[in-house]
Amino acid sequence: MNISKKRWIQSGIALICSFAIVLSVFPVSADNEEINSLESQSSALESELQGINEDILALSDEISTTEMQVEMLNGEIARTSDELAVAVENEAQQYEAMKTRIKYMYEHGNASLLEMLFSAESMADFLNKADFIENLSEYDRNSLNELKAIHAEIEEQQNTLKTQQSSLTALQAQLESQQTELQAKASETSTNLADVQARLEQARAEEAERIAAEEAARRAAQQEAAQEASASASGGSSGSSGGSSSGSSNNSGSGYDNSVINSGETNASADDVTLLAAIIQCEAYQTYDALLAVATVIMNRVESPRFPNSIRGVVYASGQFEPVWTGRLDSVLQSGPTSLSMRVAQDAINGARLSAVSDCYYFLYAHGSGREGVVIGDNVFFQSW
Repeated sequence: MNISKKRWIQSGIALICSFAIVLSVFPVSADNEEINSLESQSSALESELQGINEDILALSDEISTTEMQVEMLNGEIARTSDELAVAVENEAQQYEAMKTRIKYMYEHGNASLLEMLFSAESMADFLNKADFIENLSEYDRNSLNELKAIHAEIEEQQNTLKTQQSSLTALQAQLESQQTELQAKASETSTNLADVQARLEQARAEEAERIAAEEAARRAAQQEAAQEASASASGGSSGSSGGSSSGSSNNSGSGYDNSVINSGETNASADDVTLLAAIIQCEAYQTYDALLAVATVIMNRVESPRFPNSIRGVVYASGQFEPVWTGRLDSVLQSGPTSLSMRVAQDAINGARLSAVSDCYYFLYAHGSGREGVVIGDNVFFQSW
């Protein structure tokens, strides 16, 4: 009878433990699915955020390049405006001189010219004086036409630069708008990611609490089973004592250095020399220091790993030199650089560098820029953008 009762108690305890284990399987599976889902969402949002940040960095580079080109064009517009003012003044002076001569001829009639002609001592002298009068009128007409052509050319160039500046400004605004949108999207994605990660941490904490509770319940069940087994073992001598034990168990529980230094000769073709001479002629005054300063910047770029390693590569790099995209460089190449420009270009290729800008990689028209740097001629030189 006691043996049968002991086996019945042991079987009941085993059944209770098995039932508890079976019930614990279902919430574990559900919690794991939620955690896996949140981990997948977190991983996807992290990848999306990384892609957005990469797009923002790429746009930032484009914006910096566009800002650099806008600043360069601002300098060229200022330079062209100054040249236009000079051309207008020259045109006005030439026009005033013509008016003075015409007024004199009108007030004195043709007497002065006739006197000049009849004062000739010989036929040869007469023809020379006649040629002089004709050449004087021809000179006035040609000079005025030339000044008008220069005026029109500079005005057209200024309009072209302003159009390009407008396009670049619009592009800059568009890029900044895209950057703003991406930053907003990045902020939203970061918020979503933070929310998912918070939910993930909460789910993991709840899972840890549930596992700890199940472990405590399992140990309590094992302890109760051990107590039941001990009670059933002592029940053979005192059945009432076993019943009492079981009941109690259930309740437990400015100025600049114009010296020239030499950095070594660079291999270059005749075309490279001409190209270098043409670009420095476009970008600087026709003085040795001003031309060599620009040539020094270009050769610094050739020798730097941050830029193309050839004169042609540096000059024609996208968006770097305004005369390239406005056509001024082609014009100088067609007409041929000046002898001074060619001499400075050859000196630079032979290694000559202007000491004051030997560490500079950029320059702008000084009067149109607020940049700090070394001012030589009409340009300001600086090390980095």
